[in-house]
Amino acid sequence: MRCVAFLAGDGPARRIGREEAAAYRGPGFVWLHAENGVDEEVQLLAGEEDMPDVAASALVATETRPRCDRISDGALVNLRGLAEAGVESTDRLVSIRFWVRHGKITSVCRRPMAATATVVKEMEAGSILDPGDLVAAFARTISRELDPQVADLGDQLDDCETELETRSIYRLRARIAGIRVEAIAYRRFVAPDRDALVSLAAMGFDWLAEEDQLHIRDAADRFARMAEELEAVRERAALLHEQLTDLRAEQLDTRSLIIAIVALIFLPLTFVTGLLGMNVRGIPYAQEPWAFWGVVAFCTAIGLVIAAYFARLHWFRR
Repeated sequence: MRCVAFLAGDGPARRIGREEAAAYRGPGFVWLHAENGVDEEVQLLAGEEDMPDVAASALVATETRPRCDRISDGALVNLRGLAEAGVESTDRLVSIRFWVRHGKITSVCRRPMAATATVVKEMEAGSILDPGDLVAAFARTISRELDPQVADLGDQLDDCETELETRSIYRLRARIAGIRVEAIAYRRFVAPDRDALVSLAAMGFDWLAEEDQLHIRDAADRFARMAEELEAVRERAALLHEQLTDLRAEQLDTRSLIIAIVALIFLPLTFVTGLLGMNVRGIPYAQEPWAFWGVVAFCTAIGLVIAAYFARLHWFRR
């Protein structure tokens, strides 16, 4: 578990200890952040004196969805974003929970989030000076990192449409199904991320400057666009899946038709050869030297006549 505290204000942020963070009442703001999911540390953060029970419960919850709730002069904000590379998670996006009030932010990630390192760099560079800047930075970074992932799903689906006539239907169906599952999993959290940020921007906290509200609305707009694109990907994947199902049914019909034509051509030939192949006396021309080739010619003629009949009915082009 990593638990760090930052003091930011006038100039670059610096790391401080937990005791200093708890006692600090000066200018600027303190960000107390824990990640990687050890319950003891999370419970310790949730037990701070200035934290309401609702916020404490939200920080220690094992399962969350994006939300934004006002509690007095503070905000409880949950967002979802991409995990750090190599982090295993049952969900496509991992959560970060904020309890934000004037002068202090407490946040928890049970699994490391990719956006955290970027925000920490911005904070250490001195571009984050208040709680509103920090929340806006997370919203902006999460949406920017997720945008290429969503766009890539659309590109993969475009490739599937291009390769529809050239690749194996069975492998293409599996790929399209995977894209659809990814789109559904992303959309499960992208749309609530948008709603949470829209709600936060509209609450008008004194620690949320107008510029921060603009950044948050911009991130919310990006999430809205991603939600629309994910919905389009899901619908297109469903249509492609139906098209592949139709193509598969057409292939099966064509193969069944070919089998039926071959069976119908050989059915009378089998009857003739079976009749002449009986081990009884009296079969005509059994002792003639030309009898075998005569039977072959007769069967060939019958086969050609039946094939011509099916060709006239256009069965071979169905």
